[in-house]
Amino acid sequence: MNVAEVAPEIYHAWFAAESAIRRGPLDPTIRELVKIRGSQINGCVYCIDMHTTDARLAGETEKRIFQLDAWRESALYTEQERAALAYAEAVTKLGEHGVSDEIWADVEKHFEMGARAGLVAVTAMINLWNRIGVPLRMQPELP
Repeated sequence: MNVAEVAPEIYHAWFAAESAIRRGPLDPTIRELVKIRGSQINGCVYCIDMHTTDARLAGETEKRIFQLDAWRESALYTEQERAALAYAEAVTKLGEHGVSDEIWADVEKHFEMGARAGLVAVTAMINLWNRIGVPLRMQPELP
């Protein structure tokens, strides 16, 4: 099913939200890392393909993309990126107790209010897109 064709009003609302997030104050590198990591956790091949491509076009290195699944063990990510990735993982996995106070305090330490709102929004949005892409079995175009 192509949601954009079947329910264009809904799809356009989601796309408008995505566009607003892109215009916001959250660093574009962090935005793409969060999208890739959330998509890895959710197993959305369509979004992994899209956002690794977008990240590379924006100047992200392959090495950082390759190590993203093991970001805690990698020395390639800044403290700010680590705070964003920890938050994104906690939201994406959303256990019984939600996001810990420790994770949120780290977000507050590394992001000003507008960027924090952007982080909340981009994490929610990629989870929405993944929850469309995975059940609809969306696939990236073959090379």
